[in-house]
Amino acid sequence: MKFGKSICVLNVGGTRYAFTREVIKDFPLRRVSRLHACATEKEVLELCDDYDRDRNEFFFDRHAQAFVFIMLYVRSGKLRFVPGVCELSFYTEMLYWGLESAHLDFCCQKRLDERMSDIGMDSLSEGDVVLSGDECQSPEETVHRTALTGRAKWLERMRKTFEDPNSSLAAQLLAAVSVIFVIISMVMLCASTLPDWDTAKRNTTEEHRIVEAVCIGWFTAECIVRFLLARDKCSFIRHPLNIIDVIAITPYYVTMVMAGAGMPGAGLGVAGVILRVLRMMRVFWLMKLARHFLGLQTLGLTLRRCYKEMVMLMVFVCVAMAIYSALAQLLEHGLDLDSQNQDYASIPAAAWWVIISMTTVGYGDVYPVTIGGRVLGGMCVVSGIVLLALPITFIYHSFVQCYHELKLRSARYARNVSSEMLQ
Repeated sequence: MKFGKSICVLNVGGTRYAFTREVIKDFPLRRVSRLHACATEKEVLELCDDYDRDRNEFFFDRHAQAFVFIMLYVRSGKLRFVPGVCELSFYTEMLYWGLESAHLDFCCQKRLDERMSDIGMDSLSEGDVVLSGDECQSPEETVHRTALTGRAKWLERMRKTFEDPNSSLAAQLLAAVSVIFVIISMVMLCASTLPDWDTAKRNTTEEHRIVEAVCIGWFTAECIVRFLLARDKCSFIRHPLNIIDVIAITPYYVTMVMAGAGMPGAGLGVAGVILRVLRMMRVFWLMKLARHFLGLQTLGLTLRRCYKEMVMLMVFVCVAMAIYSALAQLLEHGLDLDSQNQDYASIPAAAWWVIISMTTVGYGDVYPVTIGGRVLGGMCVVSGIVLLALPITFIYHSFVQCYHELKLRSARYARNVSSEMLQ
C-alpha cells in the first residue's frame, strides 16, 4: 500500500475497525489482506465500496453483525453462524471476505448442507454464490503469489491427489488404478487357497510372479510417495491403514530375501506360518476401497459417531446372554439328573444357543427339549428382537444423516472435477 496513513480503518456496515498496515498485510481475510497490495485508489475500489483518503478509511457495504462473528473467527479460529441470520446470507458474507464452508465448525457445516439441500442448491458451486469481481486479482499479484508459493502449492496438490480421490481428475484416475490393483491382488489371494492352485501355479510360474510383483510394486510405490508427501510423518506411520499396508507388503520382500538366500518359506516352521499369516493380511487392503466408495465411507462414519449406541447394544446383548444362558443350563441340565441335555452342560455352551436365538439365526444344532427350556427359548427370541431393535433406530438415523452429508460433499468434489475438465 503506497498511499494513506499508517493506520487503516475498515468501516463495515457502520462499524469501524482500526488496524496497522502490518496487520492488514497478514490479515486472515483474503479481501482485507489484498488491500495492502493495492497501489492506486482504482485498485482499492475493486475490493471495497468506497475509500476516504483523508481518514484512510475503507467502506464495505456489508452485514455488520455477520462481520462481528467473522472477526471472532479471526481472533479465536472458530466460525459459527449468527443467531437469527439466514445460513445462506451468512455464507454469502463468508465468500465475500474470502472464507469457505470448510472454515465453519462441523455443526454449522451440517446446517449449511441441510439448508442448501432443502432449497435445491446442492448442485450449485461456491462460485455461483459469490459476487462477480470478488476473486479478481491483477496479473502481477497472481504471478507474485505463484512464484512465492509455487512449490508449496505443488506439494499440496500432489498430497491431495494421493490422499483425496475426489480432489481432482488426476486423483480419480490414480484411485481407479489403485482399486484395480487391489481387486487383482484380492483375486489372486482368494485363488491361492483353491486346491488346484499349486498345479496351475507350477504351469504358469512366471506369469504369477510377474502379476504379484507388479501389484506389490504399485502398493510399495504408493505407500512411499504418500509417506514422502505427508505433513506429519509420525501420524502417517501411526495410521491403522498405513500399518496394514506395511504389514501386508513386508512378507513379499522377506520371502524374496529368503529365497535368494536359499531358504524356502515352506521349511521355516513357525517363521513360515507367521509369513503366511502376514500375507493373509492383504485382505485388509479392501479397507482402501472405503476411500473410493460412498457406502463404505458412510458405514465407517456411522460407526464412529454411534460408538456409544453400539456399546449400549453390546451391553444389552451380554446382560441378556448371561441371564438366559444360566437359566437354560439350569433347566436343561441342572434340574433333571436322569435326562440331562449335554448340549447345555455348561453356561458357556448354553451361551452359544442364546446368541443364535436372540439374533433369530437358529442353526438348529442346539435346542431345548424340556418344556421349561422351550418356554425360555421363546422368551429369549422375543426379548432378543426387542433389545436389538432399541438402538437400531438411533443408528439408522445417524446412517441416513452421514450418507446425506457425504453425498453433498461428493457432489461438491464432482463439481470441482467437472470445472477442471472444462478448463
